[in-house]
Amino acid sequence: MNSSVKIFRSPYELAEKFAEELVRRITDSAEKNEPFTVALSGGSTPELLFSVLGDHFSKSAPWEYAHFFWGDERCVPVTSQDSNYGTAKRKFLDKIIIPEVNIHRIHGEDDPEKEAYRYAEEIAYFTAGKNGLPLFDMIILGLGEDGHTASVFPDQKELLYSDNVCGVAFHPVTFQKRITLTGRVINNAGSVIFLITGKKKADIIEKIINKRPEAVGFPSYYIVPEHGMLYWYIDEEAAMLL
Repeated sequence: MNSSVKIFRSPYELAEKFAEELVRRITDSAEKNEPFTVALSGGSTPELLFSVLGDHFSKSAPWEYAHFFWGDERCVPVTSQDSNYGTAKRKFLDKIIIPEVNIHRIHGEDDPEKEAYRYAEEIAYFTAGKNGLPLFDMIILGLGEDGHTASVFPDQKELLYSDNVCGVAFHPVTFQKRITLTGRVINNAGSVIFLITGKKKADIIEKIINKRPEAVGFPSYYIVPEHGMLYWYIDEEAAMLL
């Protein structure tokens, strides 16, 4: 596994530079006449990314070659402010020209167990495979203040090793149910990118990157792509302890 840490002056610069990278990757796939499969994340930093993409890059890529999935979703209706898909739709997807069939949302309003199974089937149909698992070209992740990523929380680390493509999780404080990609699928991706901003994440990032003993309690510590690249896109505040 190869990894790279990229530090940016501000959250906006981070979002802009990653938007440029995403556009480049999709354009490269289009030139090969190949689809580009990417799992999006929720959270404040990806929300800024979606705004940048929607406002400044809506015509910059051959979006018809992109297939958008989600790494996790809250079990809420799409009209909810908590919906990861809803946020991406409003700020980004509604502003680009892309076939509806290329947008693969998690149906958070449906029965979680049944939807986890259905979504796994959809992922398998629209992605390549490797090692008996779906192979995403790119998976975008965030990082919680408790070290969780996607919806794999510290008290539910069994989802890191599940044989299922998707699992049902719950927020340890609110008990809100979530549907999430599992760890083996994330680690099977061609590239995994953490997008992280803010000083509240600095301590966790330092522990993970420097492999401190305390890091073993963080699910994000176990994101180690087996054959792909791991990228950390972080702003100066999040990098303050590195």
